[in-house]
Amino acid sequence: MFLSPRSLLLAALLQSVSHVAALTLDIRGERRMLGATDFSRRADHSEDLQNSNNNVDYYTNITLGGQSYSVLIDTGSSDLWVAGSVANAQDTGKSATVNYAIGQASGPIKTAPLTFLDYSVSAQAYIQVTPSSSDPQGKGLIGLGPNSGSHVRETLNSAAGDSVIDSIFRQDKSAPNYLTILLSRASDPTDKFPGQITIGEIVPGYENINNQPKVPVTRLSSRNAGDQHWQVLLDESGIIGPDGQPLNVQTQVSSTSNKKQLTAIFDSGFTLPQVPKAVSDGIYARIEGAQFQNLSLTGPIWTIPCDQEVNVTFKIGGATYPIHPLDTSMDMGQKDSSGKKVCIGSFQTITSAEDPDFDIILGMSFLRNAYMMVNYGDFVDGSTSKADPYVQLLPTTNDTAEAHSDFVTVRLDGVDKTGEQRLSNTPAPSSDPTPDNTHDDDSPIKSFWEQHKKVIIIVASSVGGVLLLAILACCCCCGRRNKSGPRPAFVPAGFSGPGSYQQLHEPAPAGEMHQVQGYHPTPGSSYPNPWERR
Repeated sequence: MFLSPRSLLLAALLQSVSHVAALTLDIRGERRMLGATDFSRRADHSEDLQNSNNNVDYYTNITLGGQSYSVLIDTGSSDLWVAGSVANAQDTGKSATVNYAIGQASGPIKTAPLTFLDYSVSAQAYIQVTPSSSDPQGKGLIGLGPNSGSHVRETLNSAAGDSVIDSIFRQDKSAPNYLTILLSRASDPTDKFPGQITIGEIVPGYENINNQPKVPVTRLSSRNAGDQHWQVLLDESGIIGPDGQPLNVQTQVSSTSNKKQLTAIFDSGFTLPQVPKAVSDGIYARIEGAQFQNLSLTGPIWTIPCDQEVNVTFKIGGATYPIHPLDTSMDMGQKDSSGKKVCIGSFQTITSAEDPDFDIILGMSFLRNAYMMVNYGDFVDGSTSKADPYVQLLPTTNDTAEAHSDFVTVRLDGVDKTGEQRLSNTPAPSSDPTPDNTHDDDSPIKSFWEQHKKVIIIVASSVGGVLLLAILACCCCCGRRNKSGPRPAFVPAGFSGPGSYQQLHEPAPAGEMHQVQGYHPTPGSSYPNPWERR
């Protein structure tokens, strides 16, 4: 798997980069209807979506082999892939697969001339994916995470496989090696700013990000370097709930000395932030009308009435980051058992397993509330710099009165009824719910049972009686045979005795709706699901 490329191939793949300049490029939000797969990392990017009813995927443009591609920006992975053949591409003879919680991107590793922002790379490595209905020709994904997480870099085992950002930064080690991302909110009635991505410069009007705290990226050990992401520590008791009080939750990361500090990953490719259950319970359980439901669309998740305003604040590096109430819940057209419209809690529950590397994934619902700068420090492949990587965040939802007004406009049709809202003194139950069969009242199965249940009971009783007599007869026969001496125990083929298969009374395996985006635990992978080691 780690064979070195032939010297000729290596020479052809070594990237040279030209036209050193900092530039800003717009990011556009494309809307599409969400399905169950959209709550984990998405392997399909073909449909559009709208934040007010669904969510937004954030795309930008690149030129690869002289062709324009629309690529989803993803700070949670590190590889570039596009769907379809690229002109003037060179085949490396190697293949790679990026595994996601649901789906994958797989194909041959090729190289082609790349232009991104105002930078050019003569031979950028990428994965060529076969076009499909979910990955149409001309679409793709650009990973903006640390180079150590690149599958392509791992497979080629040389700088020839570096990620796009590392390829750009290696051209001039004296240039500012930072990336900034500003995500827009499509449903915001007052702030219609476009999303933007920059390399080496600040979006005009957001220069104050330079004065924000420099929050160090927490480093994983060299053994786990392939799972490194843009991750930081929240402040102690760093999540403020709807009642204005910090949520009482402790980190599951064993290497963290202060157990009241949670480790969070920033991931622009993740629809819903992923948080420990104690956090999601603390945010939603006391909201009037809140229910922890097992929806067919999402699996177990908190739902609340769409007219309930939920305010949450994060504290990172001593700064506060209020979350816009339009981002704390999502209107996806769901209804409860009474037919009342309900929204999905954006901070989705996940469960913790032994020794994870992080506690929280802060996805789009957080990142729409902070302009983010990632300084790559000495994470750049081949860098001689000893600087540590860090993240700076500038809050963009500072005017909470305006955010409240936005919520009233969008969710309450302009009529402010939030003064009547009160937090319950008794949290709603949050144990794992049974599947929601609200809409199955008239199902054929139920109708058949209601119409024939008497006959079914009589037949079942008769069959049960016959079986009971057969068992008693069998016991009598076995008793007579046992008088002649003991017999060896019989173990059916394929079983090794007790414990070799799951008993019927044991709980069924948990579903995979809450898997963290994607990822396998080998070096160079995207981050694995720390709550479900494989």
